[in-house]
Amino acid sequence: MKKTFALVLTMVMVLGMLVGCGGGNSGGDAAETPAPSTDTAAPADSAAPAEADPMAELIAAAQAEGELVVYGSCEENYLSAACTNFEKLYGIKTQYQRLSTGEVPTKIEEENGNPSADVWFGGTNNPYDTAAAKGLLDNSYTPINASHLTKDIYKDPNGYWYGIYTGILGFMVNKGELERLGLEAPQTWDDLLKPEYKGLIWLSNYNTAGTAKLVVNTILQMKGHDAGIQYLVDLDKNIQVYTKSGSGPSKNVGTGECVIGIGFLHDGITQIVDNGYDNVQLIIPQDGTSCEIGPVAIFNGAKHQAAARLFMEYALSPDCVELAADNGSYQFLVIDNANQPQQAIEFGLDPDLVWDGYDFADAAENTAKYVEEVMAALNGGDDRFKTE
Repeated sequence: MKKTFALVLTMVMVLGMLVGCGGGNSGGDAAETPAPSTDTAAPADSAAPAEADPMAELIAAAQAEGELVVYGSCEENYLSAACTNFEKLYGIKTQYQRLSTGEVPTKIEEENGNPSADVWFGGTNNPYDTAAAKGLLDNSYTPINASHLTKDIYKDPNGYWYGIYTGILGFMVNKGELERLGLEAPQTWDDLLKPEYKGLIWLSNYNTAGTAKLVVNTILQMKGHDAGIQYLVDLDKNIQVYTKSGSGPSKNVGTGECVIGIGFLHDGITQIVDNGYDNVQLIIPQDGTSCEIGPVAIFNGAKHQAAARLFMEYALSPDCVELAADNGSYQFLVIDNANQPQQAIEFGLDPDLVWDGYDFADAAENTAKYVEEVMAALNGGDDRFKTE
């Protein structure tokens, strides 16, 4: 009797287990384990739309426009490489023209709200500030890639331009020519006033070159307004040539036509590394110097707005700025996701070596006025200032 009861009890328990395992599955198969729930999962009948990709939308809009015109004030090899690569990456027909930073605002201003170009690329920031003050630049777009800029000074506080590189202002000298003349290389700004350097110094033109405008601001800030203008008047007595472009002096130091050139030292690296002029010496002035910021900006009234905005994103990316060192431009880069040119590092051109008292705001507000005052003190300048 006990054995019969135990057998019945066992059968009931087994039957119960089978019923429990098969519950909820009308087909008789075992049920799949449901996926774990998440807080972000939406019900199937109310799924949220995917977030729009702003870069994808910008690229599509730029490609729909299909064209872009760039004025570049960096060296032409870099300008050409940057624009060619942009066209290759995005399939947007890209035209470009190389103009000095002093020429661009004049040209755009003459076009009176109907600019012939969409974007301004490279050069020095002082003429960009002048252009912004005249309403020639557009600040309606904030680039996503501006988040990679390493310092606040590398962008205009009102969003009119964003920096892509920086370069140190200094001296380049032909060592062989100085030795032949029995002269020591200048080590300070004051050294440049020595009478033995008369007719040996080249500088770019205050009217056309952003480099020369930076010289004006640097000297007036370091020495004070009146003393600074007097210094530039005295320096003029030793200047042999005023070149149209800021890189002009550097291009003639290696040949010896220019014995002492004032300009950006990365241009001197180009002459040493790319052109083989190992007779060129680079000098950071011991009494202090400043740096340029090479920007990118959109012209007010640009015809290809989307393409211009996409180019600004591109200009603030490694795809663009890392082309510089492959095309003879060795400035330090100012975004945190790009590789610095090894040549600039090897020559010790660290932008942290520059004078930290330089007032970018004063330069932005007063560059045009300071240049006018310097030219007035020079009685308008002589034939050395003619650019035609």
